[in-house]
Amino acid sequence: MLGAFKFDSREISVKINTLSARQGACTNRLAWLGSVSTLLAVSSVVHAQGVPSDADGLGVRIEKLQQQLTDQALQIKTLQERLAPKNEASSASTADDATRSVRVGVEPEPVAPPVVAVVSEQPGILTGRGKFVLEPSMQYSYSSSNRVALVGYTIIPSLLIGLVDVRELKRNSLTGALSLRYGLSNRLELEAKLPYVYRYDATVSREFGAGSDSDRVFNTSGKAVGDVEIAARYQLNQGTGGWPYLIGSLRFKSRTGKDPFEVVTDCVTRCVGTTNGTGLPLELPTGSGFYSVQPGLTWLFPTDPAVFFGGVSYTHSFKRTNLNRQVLSGEFESIGTVEPGGVLGLNFGLGLALNEKTSLSLGIELNSVDRTRQNGVAVPGSVRTQLASLLMGYSYRHSKDTTFNLSVSAGLTQDTPDLSLNIRVPFSF
Repeated sequence: MLGAFKFDSREISVKINTLSARQGACTNRLAWLGSVSTLLAVSSVVHAQGVPSDADGLGVRIEKLQQQLTDQALQIKTLQERLAPKNEASSASTADDATRSVRVGVEPEPVAPPVVAVVSEQPGILTGRGKFVLEPSMQYSYSSSNRVALVGYTIIPSLLIGLVDVRELKRNSLTGALSLRYGLSNRLELEAKLPYVYRYDATVSREFGAGSDSDRVFNTSGKAVGDVEIAARYQLNQGTGGWPYLIGSLRFKSRTGKDPFEVVTDCVTRCVGTTNGTGLPLELPTGSGFYSVQPGLTWLFPTDPAVFFGGVSYTHSFKRTNLNRQVLSGEFESIGTVEPGGVLGLNFGLGLALNEKTSLSLGIELNSVDRTRQNGVAVPGSVRTQLASLLMGYSYRHSKDTTFNLSVSAGLTQDTPDLSLNIRVPFSF
């Protein structure tokens, strides 16, 4: 393609030079004929009576030469107009090559990964060197579940001696957060996140076999600061040679939120082995109660007009010892050592740019949660939990420094929240 371009440019230049030479020759001939015409005009005055004049024939030749000059000038102008855009493209290419030239002993500037609509907790692009990004966000989550608890014993499979406790749980949570990111370099950024959590749960239950003919509704709520998080992300490569952009991350979550072991539980004396009370917390916690660390790897692969993306992560929560649970009587029930199960996460999807300001993303997020252990033994009845969500994101670039991101998540398994809505508005400065 480049060779063809150079050949066309030379050919047009040769044509322009040839036409210019012809135009110069015609101009010289026109000037000579003009001089001759002048002499003949003078001669015709002097010898008007006896010598025939060639002035009329020369006039016709002069008109033909003038027409040729006009035609050649138009041809030259047309060829110059055809050549001008190619010269500009060549100059731009030369300037771009000069800009991209490699300086000996100096590390080349990394190429930034493409921007896609955000659908997960990870941002789509790193912060530039020396720049800040302030990102307020709001997330709403709703989930519902049904549980049937059998308390008693069976004589035969169809006959139960005891109670049947049927519960329907509806959970609503609203989390407002403020994140701040700073680019230490074009490849490395740091982030801090401060969330504020409001939760509201409604539990509808009925104990069949206990003489109850109506449902009981147990409402509880909680609001406080959540778990503060800090994270670091580093771009591992340039995304060249057919490789995707690779971004490594490390996130640490504190337990600044209200602890699940600090709230009072609705039990009279103890919650294990008794049916006195609902066994539910009177005030909902706003934190997990455990320190955790999450390494991860994100990849982005641009293939015009789409961008494929994905990531893998693992969350490890550190165990806690000498834990107690407070009940209604003010007493504390010993729990001992608790170690939450690890979480293996995987996500992948596709981002599509609709225009220079708008993009859409579709993705799938999968999480596998291991069993929780108490005093070194898996908690009875606990199993590995599989979580899956369908993600859809929309991004609109309002200005150079402001972007609106909206993502919706729908649960695909019974243990996953039914609906999650997240709005983010990052500001760069």
